[in-house]
Amino acid sequence: MDIIESHIVPEGVEKVRLSDYGRDVFKLLPSRKGFKKAILRGDIFIDGTVAVTGHWVKPGEEISLQSTSKRSLKVLEKSVPVVYEDEHLAIINKPGGLVVSGNSFQTLVHALPFNLKESAEEDRLPIFYPVHRIDAPTCGLVMIAKTKRAQLKLGQMFEEKEIEKTYRAVVHGKLEQDTGVLNFSIEGKESVSCFDCVRRSKSKRFEYLSIVDLKPKTGRTHQLRIHMSKLGHPILGDKLYGVSGNILHAKGLFLCASRLQFKHPISAQDLDIGINTPNKFDYYVNREAKRFDMDS
Repeated sequence: MDIIESHIVPEGVEKVRLSDYGRDVFKLLPSRKGFKKAILRGDIFIDGTVAVTGHWVKPGEEISLQSTSKRSLKVLEKSVPVVYEDEHLAIINKPGGLVVSGNSFQTLVHALPFNLKESAEEDRLPIFYPVHRIDAPTCGLVMIAKTKRAQLKLGQMFEEKEIEKTYRAVVHGKLEQDTGVLNFSIEGKESVSCFDCVRRSKSKRFEYLSIVDLKPKTGRTHQLRIHMSKLGHPILGDKLYGVSGNILHAKGLFLCASRLQFKHPISAQDLDIGINTPNKFDYYVNREAKRFDMDS
């Protein structure tokens, strides 16, 4: 059996069943239902022994997700742009609307074997492993580990904040500051994001739209979307945190993971991987500006 993902239960964990605990720590199994199915398939192990759903987790235990073969993963024949690839890792440009992982077949994880080359390294992973996630409606860069060494090192680098992520967004309104730091807590946890205003533009529908670059310093769920909403400048197209009556229809979320800066986990080479944001970002802002000018 090959270990795809593992986790050591830390000290201080409250009494909780494995089926409830695992969904919060395994990136490939983000839901309780998906994690429970993995237990029932015999893919989850506690200290090397096949786990059962009713197990109560204890500090110090190693929980691992294991698989015998990548061929056991049904392949989704969907093309996604590959921005960077070598023997140890890949970076892909995930389209908006595609879930990274989960219970359904229509996920990025199922599409990866159709788009990436299997590593020739001896410690190649049986399943290509996304080392971080972005929201389903968010488009842009996702990093994939192809070897065990890369998986472990990249996980450590994310924990130690050695990988800088930049997102570009179109937001409602006119940001008064050129740059700033947002530290609104999320579910009682410290959450920090930095922003730089790239452009302010008049809009017929919204009065103003702003294009911003966002850098999350912590990794809370929906962090950037929540922070911009609390600042009073929700991201355009955000159905969860936007302003009622100002939600665009059929245009998606105007948020893109546009840049990753880090040292290669094996060679230590400095990498700076960036992409252009979707055409709709500039197109919509420019169209709104033209409509404003025509009516002025």
